[in-house]
Amino acid sequence: MGDDAGVARDASTLAEIVDGFGRDGFTGSFRSDPGARVACLTCRAVVEGSTLRPASMRRLEGASDPADMLAVAALVCPVCAARGTLVLGYGPDASPEDSDVLSALLATRPSAR
Repeated sequence: MGDDAGVARDASTLAEIVDGFGRDGFTGSFRSDPGARVACLTCRAVVEGSTLRPASMRRLEGASDPADMLAVAALVCPVCAARGTLVLGYGPDASPEDSDVLSALLATRPSAR
């Protein structure tokens, strides 16, 4: 699945990561919703996060504040096939929606071997 979501690998900014995914064709956007659901902002479909398998996921930690923890997932909408990104907070300051969706997405990852 691309980069390991459990490890912040470099000092990339959110904009750099989203732009990189955009160059790979992930130009749309997704939103986390209550109940571990994800909304496609292209077609407005809402699906269970556990049904999505991220094409890639990157983790960021703020350079000046480690509490600024974000995960960026590259997703494909199962309804309209739009490719886009979902930005989620994680850690103690994350919203309940983001935490639930991130847990659902991480549960769909193939186990590392």
